[in-house]
Amino acid sequence: MESKTYTFLITSNREGKTRTLTVRSSWLKAFAALSIIFAVLIAAAGVDYFGLLLSQSQSKRLQAENAQLTREFSVVKGKLATLENSLDQIQTLTTKIKLITDVGDNDRVMNLSIPQVPRFHQNMALYENHVSGVDATRVPASIAQPFQQDATFLQRPVLDVIDGELAATPNDKYANLSIRIDRAVQQSRLEEQGVIRLQELLQERQSILNSTPTIMPVHGFFSSPFGYRPDPFVPGGLDFHPGVDIAAPIGTPVHATANGVVSFVGYDAGYGKLVEIDNGYGVQTLFGHNSQIYVQVGQKVTRGEVISAVGDTGRSTGPHSHYEIRVDGVPVNPMQYILNPP
Repeated sequence: MESKTYTFLITSNREGKTRTLTVRSSWLKAFAALSIIFAVLIAAAGVDYFGLLLSQSQSKRLQAENAQLTREFSVVKGKLATLENSLDQIQTLTTKIKLITDVGDNDRVMNLSIPQVPRFHQNMALYENHVSGVDATRVPASIAQPFQQDATFLQRPVLDVIDGELAATPNDKYANLSIRIDRAVQQSRLEEQGVIRLQELLQERQSILNSTPTIMPVHGFFSSPFGYRPDPFVPGGLDFHPGVDIAAPIGTPVHATANGVVSFVGYDAGYGKLVEIDNGYGVQTLFGHNSQIYVQVGQKVTRGEVISAVGDTGRSTGPHSHYEIRVDGVPVNPMQYILNPP
């Protein structure tokens, strides 16, 4: 059987011969198949080429992002190192303040404020001991939260980190940086609590110091000591003198020896014109034999403030000021409190 053929006439719009081209159908089919295959190959090559261009563009973008992240990571590491150094300085300063002010270590918050936290490259056993010694019921959830986050992030208990497993990995890993940041945040919160507690203790100490008699009430000289003495009004008798007498001319200013509130102003048969100041914390100061009184009951006074004038009122043998200190109602020797005796 003769194969089917196709005849193509090729003519020109100019005068000339007409040419014919006879092609078997099998050749035509083969040419069409080859053309399709070639087109598919060209399309695939084009897709691959554009894919490579897109991949190269993405690679450049990722490289740029990676470089940016590396720089930012380095900045974060630097800031974290600065934060850790600042926390160390705060810890050292807090310790010095405790030593200078003689604040005890029995306070739990103060103990938490100065933990012996090792540096990141050191043995972390001390840190584990410190954390294990903290009463979980007394620690706010905001402080314990970083430990839970670390355990979730690492998919293992945080105790493995404390035991030193993390310390064996390179220090520039994200896990290390995350642990260091969380620990710095936790330590900063403890430091903040400790500093607040230290401030409260120092304020209380300052209040106690301000309320403690420390100065001479009158510029003069001591004429009679504290304790038993010959009775100036009964020959041969003994008299317990609950304060000290400071001789000075009438009208000499009498000063409050500590901060407090005037609790009594009036006349007493023994003390004469008397001023009594409640200094707080169980301390009271009394000033007797005054000629003039310049304060009123309920008035707040400060150390050094003029409250009265030396006189010779009451049971007195001459112009002087009777100065008395009582602690919980019991007279004590004022000489133990005066820091600047004449």
